[in-house]
Amino acid sequence: MSGHEKDTRTTVVVITHNRRPELLRTLARLRELPERPPVIVTDNGSSDGTAEAVRREFPEVSLLEPGKNLGAIGRNLAVRHVRTPYVAFCDDDTWWEPGSLRRAADLLDERPRLAGVTARIVVEPRGTEDPVVKELRESPLTGPDFLPGPALGSFLAAATVLRTEAFRGAGGFHPGLWLGGEEELLATDLLRQGWWLSYVEELTIHHQASTVRDSRARRILGIRNTLWFTWLRRPLVPALWRTAQLMVTVPHDVASVRAFAYAAAGLPWVLKQRAPVPPEIERRLAALQRARRSSSARRYVG
Repeated sequence: MSGHEKDTRTTVVVITHNRRPELLRTLARLRELPERPPVIVTDNGSSDGTAEAVRREFPEVSLLEPGKNLGAIGRNLAVRHVRTPYVAFCDDDTWWEPGSLRRAADLLDERPRLAGVTARIVVEPRGTEDPVVKELRESPLTGPDFLPGPALGSFLAAATVLRTEAFRGAGGFHPGLWLGGEEELLATDLLRQGWWLSYVEELTIHHQASTVRDSRARRILGIRNTLWFTWLRRPLVPALWRTAQLMVTVPHDVASVRAFAYAAAGLPWVLKQRAPVPPEIERRLAALQRARRSSSARRYVG
């Protein structure tokens, strides 16, 4: 298959909420890809004319309108409609480099136990690497020789191509987390099922951050979901230790207090669904936690 032919192996899934200009820019970039992938957009209850604009300007896009903001669960809804072996997640302010989807599909074709590949993230318009790339590139985890790059313990939904079968088999994104660091729980469940995740340097996605974002709300959700993930999957002693560490290291402000309050309010359902990982997976999670202490991309969660 040449680099200029249509590639039918991957569907791109995008979730959006009240970011019409950014989404239209992303869809225009995706339309230009040589792979010409099918695109599914879940409009999470936008009130800014997003759905109308997509129908008018991108009639080839499959548009889902659940009527409310599902957060990351909008991706689950979209994946129900995917008919390709691979699904490339993309935010409304990110877009894939031409050729990257084809290469990702090649790598997944060749490695049946590889669940997903995460791309290098380039921040636009400066063209610089996102700080999280260093963390991905220097992952402390080891994996089998067949991996095309460093083994990962999690992934970034805005920059990852996943095996559709693996995503569905692990249950997709957990509805309780809604949005904010939701990838960590899904990644852990994939690893638990024997799948592998990898960072691949030669894959690229571009990110031009939307100006329509509430960084304070994102931090609250990030801390809350880190705590919930900890108590859903970490064994007792590591969970206690991680909780104590977060209490010390997160910023001591109103946002952090709210995050811990929301996390405490959700403990009944979290403890009911608690399923600690086995020792081998816990060793990987502990190694990632140690490595992230020095990451400039993770400071908001301690």
